[in-house]
Amino acid sequence: MSLKKRGIDIFEFNSNLGLKRLNDYEPGVKKLPRHLKQNGFYEYVQPRRIFSLEPPEYQMIFDQISGVLNEKLVADYAIKQSNMLKEHFHAESFKLIIGGDCSILIGTALALKQHGNYALFFLDGHTDYVDTKISQTKAVAGMDLAIVTGWGVDGLTNIYGLKPYFEESNVYCVGNTELDEDYIAPILDSDIRYIDLIQLRNSGIQRIAEEFLEHVDKENVDGFFIHVDVDVLADCHMPAVDSRAESGLTYDELRHLLKVLLSHEKSVGMELTIFDPDFDEKGTIAKEFIHQVKDFFE
Repeated sequence: MSLKKRGIDIFEFNSNLGLKRLNDYEPGVKKLPRHLKQNGFYEYVQPRRIFSLEPPEYQMIFDQISGVLNEKLVADYAIKQSNMLKEHFHAESFKLIIGGDCSILIGTALALKQHGNYALFFLDGHTDYVDTKISQTKAVAGMDLAIVTGWGVDGLTNIYGLKPYFEESNVYCVGNTELDEDYIAPILDSDIRYIDLIQLRNSGIQRIAEEFLEHVDKENVDGFFIHVDVDVLADCHMPAVDSRAESGLTYDELRHLLKVLLSHEKSVGMELTIFDPDFDEKGTIAKEFIHQVKDFFE
């Protein structure tokens, strides 16, 4: 069944609390829902309903004990986000979540954990699987995968005593282009199925997507969620991000991957993060992005 036939609900979770301030300006990712709307994305999606949760005013508060940036603020927002998702999760609609930075994965994961046992397809140009000892910024958006699988400070990993929100064995981390040995060492030592960009291309997109879906069926999870950090795209396609890298997926590769995943009946939702409209003042990047992904929603 197509996403449109299922019905699509949009959730606007535009928090930027998981990112560090750059050049004295707060991260512009909080403007993404409005930016996509202004450039015609919602016209293609035609959502049944739109839900919004405004984040608190941006701050840079490093926790005195953990050192994590905005730990308490991120946790509070995650709880409110999960409550909003839980309230509407009974519906059969597809949940399309628009960030915001990657810290919004915590609220999504918390809601899913309270609803059942879910798998995660984590599509990102970075692993985001580090702790404060490795992270240079101490920002949650660079540690979100570690947090939702139970590695990190208790105030974020163990809300309501539900740690971990995703079992590592039910997570695929796909598309990483940051191949520094110290950076990838933690994820290689985990039970996460880790596939960097090189391996994805060598193995084949179809094969990796089908392998994940076979895992979903074999483990009989209640469903799966797709996290898309748009920095997984090559810089020539998506330069409007805070951490740019030349290599990345082409739009053809992204569409191929999502087409396979979204066709499965157990796909419950997807989130888009990190796209910063401050780097796309004329909307040209947004218009091209919408053009490339609109077929999924028509």
